[in-house]
Amino acid sequence: MDKATLLTRIIEALETDMEVLRRAAQTAYETATAEENIAENKYDTLGLEASYLATGQARRTAEIRQALLTYQQLALRGYDPARGIQITSLVTLEDQDGGQRRLFLGPEAAGLKIGEGHGLVTVITPRSPLGQQLMGKKVDDEVNLGAQQLFIVEVL
Repeated sequence: MDKATLLTRIIEALETDMEVLRRAAQTAYETATAEENIAENKYDTLGLEASYLATGQARRTAEIRQALLTYQQLALRGYDPARGIQITSLVTLEDQDGGQRRLFLGPEAAGLKIGEGHGLVTVITPRSPLGQQLMGKKVDDEVNLGAQQLFIVEVL
């Protein structure tokens, strides 16, 4: 998968996530404000719990909306060996047993997984421990993930 296709799929995934969360927040808001959920005593907390849920979901929706805007405005850059790995780098790491994983160093949406099987790409950010280690590294450099040593075999 090339970076342009990956970027398109990240945007699509964020749009889908945002819509699902928006609908869930709306449902929780409707539950919190429904007349039949007005507390009748101090132990009747369904409306209060739904209110907390709606607030959390609205906050998460705002985070996803910000990530979506960031990705919609993101300019993909080619790999420059002089600068090393930077935001928008697509990195292939290999462990000591030959197992490979592909990572996209993005500005937001850490943990988002795009694709499946050997085409799976995981989004990480420079704020993560692995992302911090990767910044500025080059092909054939090493990084550590816990006790595991990983080698940078390809950067696009």
